[in-house]
Amino acid sequence: MRTEIKIGGFGGQGVILSGYIIGRAAAIYDNKYSTMIQAFGPEARGSACSAQVIVDLEAIAYPYITTPQILVVMSQEAYTKFSPELVAGGILVTEEELVVPHSLRKDVIHYSIPAMRFAEDLGKKLVINIVMMGFMTAVTKLIDPEAMRKAVIASVPKGTEELNLKAFDKGYEYGLEMLKNKSN
Repeated sequence: MRTEIKIGGFGGQGVILSGYIIGRAAAIYDNKYSTMIQAFGPEARGSACSAQVIVDLEAIAYPYITTPQILVVMSQEAYTKFSPELVAGGILVTEEELVVPHSLRKDVIHYSIPAMRFAEDLGKKLVINIVMMGFMTAVTKLIDPEAMRKAVIASVPKGTEELNLKAFDKGYEYGLEMLKNKSN
């Protein structure tokens, strides 16, 4: 089944790398097909950017998303700009300290994580995106967690693999705990 994912934030948060990791995990390590399109604002760092990823069990003929089923946002601007695009019944994943979901739609499933705080606890704010990827993996169950871990290791700068895996696992474990609590 075709799943459209949009990741939004600002330049420097690792939005594009997040899209790349999802696509790589799906296509290389999880026997699925994937495409990615990226968009930047006029400047890279600090301006709005997004990554659009499609994951499917079949070959993808049209690489552009129309209505994402999953929206991951790490900035207020990205939430404001992209949340209307999310399909009814879709999954909204937000960074809880950077995004205040004003007028949250009743027709979406919302999950939130203090990813920035977790990244800071690990000693590097830069891994916020990897924390978000771990969390998204847990709450959506779209891609096998081992495939995502392999993609993280293959995609991050050499020498940062251990830190990034800790970040991924922190987000993933938080997501599993959240799902467990919601089912109780």
